[in-house]
Amino acid sequence: MATWRPDRAFFANRWTRVGLVLMAVGWTPLWGIVLLAKLGIWPDPNPNPVGPGMLFFLTAWPAVVCVVVGAVKSRRAQAKPPGR
Repeated sequence: MATWRPDRAFFANRWTRVGLVLMAVGWTPLWGIVLLAKLGIWPDPNPNPVGPGMLFFLTAWPAVVCVVVGAVKSRRAQAKPPGR
């Protein structure tokens, strides 16, 4: 079984880039609040971030699907012989 490493083709794929942008935009606010609360920097030690939680919920599966599709497409592109 051949091993596959993410390379330029993986990150150059539009599906992958869209998925990573969705992850950054949709997941960072929630995980940032969780991390800041854990470190004691957030004003509320037990926050209930409804807005960032809904944003995470709406972007989680689309982001994962986009990254997986990008991985499959870049893997298939690498497996094709040149000229096809």
